[in-house]
Amino acid sequence: MTWTRANTVPFYTLRMPFAARLAIAWAINLAALWAADALWDGVQIHGWAAFLIGSAVLGVANAVLKPLLTLLTLPLIIVTLGFFYLVINIAMVALAEWIAPNFSIDGFWAYVGTVVVVWAVNWIGDQILGEVSIRARPRLK
Repeated sequence: MTWTRANTVPFYTLRMPFAARLAIAWAINLAALWAADALWDGVQIHGWAAFLIGSAVLGVANAVLKPLLTLLTLPLIIVTLGFFYLVINIAMVALAEWIAPNFSIDGFWAYVGTVVVVWAVNWIGDQILGEVSIRARPRLK
């Protein structure tokens, strides 16, 4: 019996061109917004421009603003046992909603549902791409 280590390397840390990583992240966020729009009545996204701009803003916000806000509010995240991290995620989605045209989310629970869907789709995408990268790597003997 051979034991193998679980995939713990996210796809975006692999040796992949930056443009390819950006395109993949953009596509995953677009799929996440599409799924949230399909699942929740409180989420209305109309037109490809709204999906493209919303997913681009969400990707940039998650890559730049979210780590900074997480670091700055770390004591608050710890005191609230992680609940404030949900608030930060809601703020990232709200920023995408604010900037993208024809994109609206109505109600707190619609925001929470959207954050959960975005998290789940990103996690699934990361697992699939991580599995593909493991299979593509040459094996050492």
